[in-house]
Amino acid sequence: MPSISEKGRAMPASPIRKLVPYAEEAKRKGRKVYHLNIGQPDIPTPDVALKAIRNFNLRVIEYSHSAGNESYRRKLAEYYQKIGIRVDHTEMLITTGGSEAVLFALMSCVNPGEEVITPEPFYANYNGFATSAGIKVVPVASYIEDDFALPPITEIEKKITPETKGIIICNPNNPTGYLYSKEELLVLRDIVKRHDLFLFSDEVYREFCYDGAEHYSAMNLEGIENNVIMLDSVSKRYSECGVRIGALISKNRDVISTALKFAQARLSPPGLGQVVGEASIDTPQEYFKEVNREYTERRNYMVDTLNNIPGVYCPKPKGAFYTVVKLPVDDADKFAQWLLESFEYKNQTVMVAPASGFYSTPGSGKNEVRIAYVLKIDDLKNAMETLAEALKVYPGRK
Repeated sequence: MPSISEKGRAMPASPIRKLVPYAEEAKRKGRKVYHLNIGQPDIPTPDVALKAIRNFNLRVIEYSHSAGNESYRRKLAEYYQKIGIRVDHTEMLITTGGSEAVLFALMSCVNPGEEVITPEPFYANYNGFATSAGIKVVPVASYIEDDFALPPITEIEKKITPETKGIIICNPNNPTGYLYSKEELLVLRDIVKRHDLFLFSDEVYREFCYDGAEHYSAMNLEGIENNVIMLDSVSKRYSECGVRIGALISKNRDVISTALKFAQARLSPPGLGQVVGEASIDTPQEYFKEVNREYTERRNYMVDTLNNIPGVYCPKPKGAFYTVVKLPVDDADKFAQWLLESFEYKNQTVMVAPASGFYSTPGSGKNEVRIAYVLKIDDLKNAMETLAEALKVYPGRK
């Protein structure tokens, strides 16, 4: 039998989805499973987006430009300009989700065998994109005791070698919920400028900032305009993960023209998705205020409840809708599987994402999980109660 490719063998499985078979089996047993493992919001998609689907009347769903429909790119540029990011429609590509934006950016800027640095823990799929592109992700540790703040400049610079081509950040952060401040981004700017690196800035959770905190975009860092590549998506902003529409934005014309060649090879981004994405830009501001209020309530409840469970520590995230939580368990991977396979409380259980999958340093995150507070408050209360009861009886409790 022919052998599988080395790249295929090296491709990591999703730490977020690997427990799905156990969740399915728990459901077959009749148990209610509260999904805290995946960033799938239960917030309704904006009406303007749904109306665009219902009112779609083209007789042919045809290819778009490989960079995306010009009408969408022009409207998206206006959206960015309104929030202080000065770009025009020629400085962006519409992609098949934010995932393709990351992949195109890495393939356009980093040679096989070269390296990108990222604070750890990091979005697990960066490992998959890096494997696809044949490059290496080099982690620099951030710590739960510091609420996962940006590592010191000295620690970042220790990781820079002749093979280093860039730094990738997610702001606000998935999986930690940490929001990098303007001051931290200025530190990154100085490193990027000093070593002439690319800065890949994943800003898909821009609208999810709490307690009056404001998001500062890497696109606004002066002096490194040609080094910055912003990655974006409609998935979380408008609660429409399934339309698979993202964007790659840069002032660097060489990056855009290079990424366009990869875009041409896949022909075009999803046509219907672009219709939805373009319509979504007209979402009223009140929608975002209500979403922010809802997530703030969920976050506050979850953080307070978790920190009242003996042995648990949960930082208070400033953004996104995730947090990494330290649990009094021997092994979070085993615990997450045990929750689905062997535990029930009032005929219900909880699905979490073991944090080990968000680290690449062996042994890191062994007693941590990522929790996504994407359930309505009543479900979140049941989930937290169930988790607390599970920790009382887990055989591997520490």
